[in-house]
Amino acid sequence: MEGEDYWISQIFDSLWPLQPWLSKGEPLKVIDVGTGGGFPGLAIAIALPQAQLTLVDSVGRKVQAVQAMADALGLTERVQLRCERAEKTGRDPHCRRQFQLAVARAVAAAPVVAEYLVPLLSADGTALLYRGQWSDEDQRQLQRAAAQLNSSTETIQVQELPAERGLRHVIPLRPQGVCPKQYPRAVGVPAKLPLA
Repeated sequence: MEGEDYWISQIFDSLWPLQPWLSKGEPLKVIDVGTGGGFPGLAIAIALPQAQLTLVDSVGRKVQAVQAMADALGLTERVQLRCERAEKTGRDPHCRRQFQLAVARAVAAAPVVAEYLVPLLSADGTALLYRGQWSDEDQRQLQRAAAQLNSSTETIQVQELPAERGLRHVIPLRPQGVCPKQYPRAVGVPAKLPLA
């Protein structure tokens, strides 16, 4: 992917939901779960120079490639890579309830992603679920999962990508209290038995 495809499908699509944080310029702890090729995590690290980023992926070669990119971009001091499953990250006391912003783009069904992200949020944190299509049924399933995680959905953000690259949705989740200890469940369980 290069040229306009790269700038729209990767950079713009990574950053458009972050307007509230881009305008504040406050120090933030951000986690990108299922970072894959480093998006949206690396784009966020560049756009938010006060932020400390943790990027998580379970595929070693992807983590190595993203680490090389972070090094080349001079982001090593602010970007930490973790090669592990999201369920493990959510149970680690160094990560659980530590992040003001948790994001996941193109990772899994929304209830699964919610179970990965909500346990990572600080009391004042926000999770952003990046989605392409979004239906009323998707919303109902996510709301049921969110309730079990002691969180709630906020107003859905909708964006038409430039150059007719498609419609995108971002669904914010906010904690309503402490996420119950049993979440995230054991590795593999959220995807096999989604909360909704």
